[in-house]
Amino acid sequence: MQKIEKALGYVLGALLALMVLDVTWQILTRFLPMQPSSYTEEVARYLLVWIGLLGGAYAYRKRSHLGIDLLSNALHGAKRRALQIFVVSVCFAFAALAMVYGGAKLMLLTFELEQTSAALNLPMGYVYSVLPLSGLLICLFSIDHLIELVTTKEELPSEFDSGVHPYTEDSAGETAAVAQNKQQKQPEAAVEA
Repeated sequence: MQKIEKALGYVLGALLALMVLDVTWQILTRFLPMQPSSYTEEVARYLLVWIGLLGGAYAYRKRSHLGIDLLSNALHGAKRRALQIFVVSVCFAFAALAMVYGGAKLMLLTFELEQTSAALNLPMGYVYSVLPLSGLLICLFSIDHLIELVTTKEELPSEFDSGVHPYTEDSAGETAAVAQNKQQKQPEAAVEA
């Protein structure tokens, strides 16, 4: 699974670099005395779609997606594990049904209708193929996370523990960000005195 994650990171980096080059070329052809490029806007749009969807799968693997963790932080032991298994199972089901199944149907339909893009005449099925691909990656990452949840014996931390996440409260009722600001202001007050 680590190899897939690493390869996905490299693919995302390459797509981002390609998009930067594409947009740079588009800007240069507008201002230099040459014919403005007709395909660069379309290429940038499709690269952004691919980066967004594959980046979503990569963020899911890194557990970087936004989540509401109030209930997860309040639970401990078997209840926390059961909640985490439920959440990962729902993510798996959504990715399998909406992205893999629905995305594959959309991709096959556009191939069947022979729909092509305006500037590049690229079959739109290739553009839409990122939906089932990213859904498949999310499904694989969900299975890996489920295996980790089921096989690990010790209590698993919440996605955002108070020691790591800057906006959760500690035992004194202060958020970590507020406590850090107070610590930074104390040396300034000592200097003024």
